[in-house]
Amino acid sequence: MYQNILVINLMQIGDLMLTTPVLGVLRKAYPQARLTLLADTRWRELVECNPHLDACLFMDKKGEDKGLVKLWKFIRKVRAENFDLVINLHRNERASAVAAFSGAKRITGYSKPLFSLFFDQTMQNPSVAHHIGWGPGGILPPHRYVPGWEHQVHAHLNVLRQTLGIEPDDGGLEMALSPENQQKADVLWQEHFTAEDKVIALNIGASWETKRWPDSYFAQCADTFIEQGYRLAFFGGPMDLDIVNKCISHMQHKDSEALHIFTGKVSLAVLAGLLRKCSLFLTTDSGPMHIGVAMNLPVITMFGASPVPGFYPYDGRSVLLKSPESCHPCGIHKCPKAGAENLVCMKNIPVAAALYYAEELLEKFQGQPAYKLPFHKGDYQCRVIELSKGEF
Repeated sequence: MYQNILVINLMQIGDLMLTTPVLGVLRKAYPQARLTLLADTRWRELVECNPHLDACLFMDKKGEDKGLVKLWKFIRKVRAENFDLVINLHRNERASAVAAFSGAKRITGYSKPLFSLFFDQTMQNPSVAHHIGWGPGGILPPHRYVPGWEHQVHAHLNVLRQTLGIEPDDGGLEMALSPENQQKADVLWQEHFTAEDKVIALNIGASWETKRWPDSYFAQCADTFIEQGYRLAFFGGPMDLDIVNKCISHMQHKDSEALHIFTGKVSLAVLAGLLRKCSLFLTTDSGPMHIGVAMNLPVITMFGASPVPGFYPYDGRSVLLKSPESCHPCGIHKCPKAGAENLVCMKNIPVAAALYYAEELLEKFQGQPAYKLPFHKGDYQCRVIELSKGEF
């Protein structure tokens, strides 16, 4: 029986949120164990209040823990914790090194080659893309992109199943807020909205250009929602301000009192506290999308470059829209096509489709805020709508 367990995930916001079901499974399997999570310090608010954790370790990858010397210093700190089980859920050199040299009695999960020699058991991660070959051809084979074929949550839980013999009881995505952050969200909400307001959240930014639905499309949706009597809340980080401002410039109702801009103004925890009060989330494939799912908020999302099986919103009520392009999913950050074909995977997801499914979900749940909707444990496969040309 393991008494001191470390789980490692040093990836981005969405990847960290997709690790949270593992924590609930481990807590149930080892109720007396001390359970620690190692994550990127930038995302501490996502996990520091998780009820299944006893402690968190945070690595400042881009700051004080950057570089080989600092990495080894950090590894020494991990070794001092005397973990008897380490589960690595982030397959890159840094995470693999921390796990490999952690000094734990047992080390499992994903690993880069060479570091895997120090693991007791390793597995491939079928949720992420595999890049086969390199090139441009000739003697070497051309590069081939093979997208993931299994959801990241399922892949992580399968690590527990195959390496520890645990049959997971999947509790879905989780995020808990401190009383202070929930109060900040409550106060901010009261400053912007009344108790009768039904609010639709929008997140239009994304880390890749190929994950962004056209801002003019978001603008058309926003105008329609305002005309239907809804209030709007734009979210996103400081890097999204230009995109949001450009979107609003396309709107007919850009001066409406129904429009509220939180972009670049709130922390991740306050964002979560606000999302749980919204009725619907129209969003790109992004970290906030997964936070919305954890807050029980129905999502409508548009997927372009992203592989659907690996990263769809983990919620059976939510809707994912995609167009049947031959190049989907490409996994490329910037579309190589020019002219009318540029970002065609996103351009061919019509506004009418997003509005159709938005109206369906708003009617089904009567515009209730997410925190009033019943939890639906086990229902995590979202609806994937592959649109055909001329359908809307």
